[in-house]
Amino acid sequence: MSSRRTRRAFVATAAAGGASWLLATHTTALLAQRRAPTPVSGYRVVNAYPHDPDAYTQGLIYRGGFLYESTGRNGQSTLRKVKLETGAVVQQRRVDQEHFAEGLTEWKGRLYQLTWQSKVAFVYDLATFAPVRTLRYSGEGWGLTAAPEGLILSDGTADLRVLDPETFREIRRVTVRDAGGPIDQLNELEYVRGEVWANVWHTNRIARIAPQTGRVVGWIDLSGLMSTYRLEAEAVLNGIAYDAATQRLFVTGKLWPRLFEIQVVSKTPASGQRSQ
Repeated sequence: MSSRRTRRAFVATAAAGGASWLLATHTTALLAQRRAPTPVSGYRVVNAYPHDPDAYTQGLIYRGGFLYESTGRNGQSTLRKVKLETGAVVQQRRVDQEHFAEGLTEWKGRLYQLTWQSKVAFVYDLATFAPVRTLRYSGEGWGLTAAPEGLILSDGTADLRVLDPETFREIRRVTVRDAGGPIDQLNELEYVRGEVWANVWHTNRIARIAPQTGRVVGWIDLSGLMSTYRLEAEAVLNGIAYDAATQRLFVTGKLWPRLFEIQVVSKTPASGQRSQ
């Protein structure tokens, strides 16, 4: 009896030790995963197109062969339909000078345009730019994009808000985090293949965000894209448009004279420069 009790005690101790080892190993793996640097991609320029150098780009989308653009600054804010190949503005609606226009997206044949601090969003008919309604929201408006569950708004913080397109009622919100912590200054947004892509103000990077968790799953480094042009301090990267039909990706910036079609590619770690 004594030897059996000893064996049972030994087995129980070994099992407990094994469970502890498995738990410790799992915890270590999770911590290592959390500490692992987020992947960074580079880019390849496919095409470059003219862009209005006076356009303070705040929102950008591609629909039906044209770019639709929201430009900012009080007294200069507009909603535009732009021909991609030439940069020509083929349709335009001015925004009252009291408003500083911001992000732009489309939902079921309607264009939604944010304002920075007016706390109102303007809804227009996609074809005619005729006003449809005005919606209100709290806080600031920065970027806006359309996802299957609704519209997603950035407000300069690390939070993304999911809104009901009909009422702008907040459905939920998520905090965007990288391995180093929350990422704020999230600006222009675009929904790309199940992810939210966000310009981070005053950086040359686009964050690729998992919309359900807020986790940054990757970065796109666009350093050097406008290095040959002398631009003012506020002429920063801001504008992402995705053509889902052909999977083309367009980027530009505030007051940039060029709009670029790019491909996202693996980045060469040794050079730190964009891949060719």
